[in-house]
Amino acid sequence: MMENNDEFYFDTEELEDIIVYYLELGDFNYADNAVNYGLKLHPNSLDIKIKRLEILLEWEDYNTAKELIDELKGSSMENTDFMVCYAKYYSNLGNPRKAIDICKKALELKEEENFLHNFIADEYVNLGDPFNALKHYRKALKEDPMDEYSLENCMICFSDLNKSEEAIAFLNEYLDEFAYSETAWFEYGQFYFNRKNYEEAMKGYDYLLAINSGSVGVYANKAACYEALGQYQKAVEVYEEMLELEYTKAFTFYKIGLCYKAQKQSIMALNAFQKSLREDPQFYLAMMEQSYLYEEMGGMKEALHFAKEATMLNDSNLDYQKRLAFLFIDSGKFEESLACLKKLVDAEPSRFYNWYAYSEVLMLLGEYEDAVTILGKAIKVHDRAELYYQLSNCYFNLRNTEKGSESLQKALSIDSSLATDMQKKYPFIKDEVKKVKAKVKKKNS
Repeated sequence: MMENNDEFYFDTEELEDIIVYYLELGDFNYADNAVNYGLKLHPNSLDIKIKRLEILLEWEDYNTAKELIDELKGSSMENTDFMVCYAKYYSNLGNPRKAIDICKKALELKEEENFLHNFIADEYVNLGDPFNALKHYRKALKEDPMDEYSLENCMICFSDLNKSEEAIAFLNEYLDEFAYSETAWFEYGQFYFNRKNYEEAMKGYDYLLAINSGSVGVYANKAACYEALGQYQKAVEVYEEMLELEYTKAFTFYKIGLCYKAQKQSIMALNAFQKSLREDPQFYLAMMEQSYLYEEMGGMKEALHFAKEATMLNDSNLDYQKRLAFLFIDSGKFEESLACLKKLVDAEPSRFYNWYAYSEVLMLLGEYEDAVTILGKAIKVHDRAELYYQLSNCYFNLRNTEKGSESLQKALSIDSSLATDMQKKYPFIKDEVKKVKAKVKKKNS
């Protein structure tokens, strides 16, 4: 009609259906067009005005919404849809108590009781009151026993209240009446999984799979139970069942790889990780696991290759940066490790060994001036002897004997027990240690 600039007559119920269709679709502009057309045909329709109020709340236009609430309040307090909007207005403005009061008045109309109890319960959750939230989720579930939302939130409230025995009693009672509820069996499995009773958790998952063998995520949960029990081969079997149902298999192959790795079956693990990467060539978790495996097998070149690829795809992962830096250093590629080490000191300045390793590599490369700069920053964060020993080594190599002696003296005053190890690492300071100790001894005497 709109596309052709036609005008047809619709009664209010038809217009409501059109508006609700667009609201459920999330297309509020079209819903608004339908409201405006409806008010043109039926300017006094309370139902269409209430739909306009819904749209205003979705748009967060609270000033206009308040004006419309004030206009409708006198005539619509017996209308459940209006009362819900009225409550939502206060909920959105962060006044849950007012929203609860309005919902309780709406309950007197004996309509949408399941929805209203859920609404009230959600507001109690916002108030940090799981006790009253649970009461209303249970009432919502009584109105509609198949309401998954109410059931899940009942279990969350029991957990928040630390009422484990009441939770499982409630769930068993529910399952006695609704033995084919997938949500209830899933909650049963999760309840026992969270309490590390993996055998009982698997009972719940098995019942669920008997009801619906296509529940892909449940296979993953069941496999996780076997993993937690150390029964990795059984976990692999469950993951392989899962593969037959999945469209995206990269993560499942990765999990299979981890199971084989846990069983010390490196070749099988490697094979699974490679399958994972065939499914998703950018799956960095599988890449890094291959890196670890190749390192264990002595393939350092391959270990470095996969670590580089994984880190490139997940640049902000500091554990990856540390591993890559280690592999570069282990391969004698000191210069390449510097980019990783710089990221580490920038991201984690409070970690002493980031600075220590960074300055160490700079010294190995003969970049003593850069090392002095880095050590100057490091000492501001960590006033430790190791850094002063490093600093003294840099100054001695730069032929700045005065500053070298000064730094060495500071290092010795903080921790002289490190001197023997430091002399082995930095032979340049060997003679200087004797000189500094002699100078300090002379000064003291």
